[in-house]
Amino acid sequence: MKPLVLIVEDEAALVTLLRYNLESEGFAVASAVDGEEALLRVAEETPDAILLDWMLPLVSGLEVCRRLRRATETKSLPILMLTARAEEADRIRGLDSGADDYIVKPFSPSELVARLRAVMRRARPNAAEDVLRYADLAMDLVAHRVSRGGRQVHLGPTEYRLLRHFLQNPGRVFARAQLLDRVWGRDAEVELRTVDVHIRRLRKALNACGGDLIRTVRAVGYALDSDG
Repeated sequence: MKPLVLIVEDEAALVTLLRYNLESEGFAVASAVDGEEALLRVAEETPDAILLDWMLPLVSGLEVCRRLRRATETKSLPILMLTARAEEADRIRGLDSGADDYIVKPFSPSELVARLRAVMRRARPNAAEDVLRYADLAMDLVAHRVSRGGRQVHLGPTEYRLLRHFLQNPGRVFARAQLLDRVWGRDAEVELRTVDVHIRRLRKALNACGGDLIRTVRAVGYALDSDG
C-alpha cells in the first residue's frame, strides 16, 4: 500500500513538481493550499507524512505544526518543513515548532524524497518488523501472512492491501474513493464498485474464521470494526 504524503503549499507549480516526484517514488499524494485546509485534511484522513510550507495563507506552517504536535493523534506524525528562509534562527524556529526536518527552497527533489523517507523511518523504526493486530486478527508484514484466532487466512494481493490499510486505521470509516486512492493508487482506472467486490472477498475470507469485522456504513463506506 502506498504511503500518503500531504503537500501543504500555495504555489501551484511547486505542488505539481512535488506530486510528480513523489508519485514517481511510489507515494500517494494529497494537497492543501493553506493552513486551515491542511488541518481539515489531516482530521479527515491522517497522512503518513506532511510536506509543510512555512509561509501559508490563513494559518502559518509554524502554527499548523504546533497544533499537530499538541494533538495526541498527530504528535508523532512525520513533518518536513519547506521554506525560503535560510537563516539559522529560522531553522531553529522551524524545528522548535515540532518539525522533524527542514529543507530550504530551492531544493533537489531527490534530496527531498530521501529526507522524507528518513523522517518516516525515524517515526516508525521497526515498521518492517511490525505485526498488525485487531481483535483476534493478526497480519505479519514480514512473513506476509494473515491469521485469525490462530487460523491462517488466505487472501489475494488486493484483499491483503485492503486489510493492511484497515488494520493501520482501525475503526475509521473510509469512503470507496478513499480506498481506491490508498489501495489501488490515484491513477488506477478502477470503478468504485470494484471496491465492493474486493470487500466482499475480504469479508468471506475473514468470516470463515469468526464473526464479521468489516462494518458497512450506508452511503459512506467501510471500516474495520468489531461491532460490524
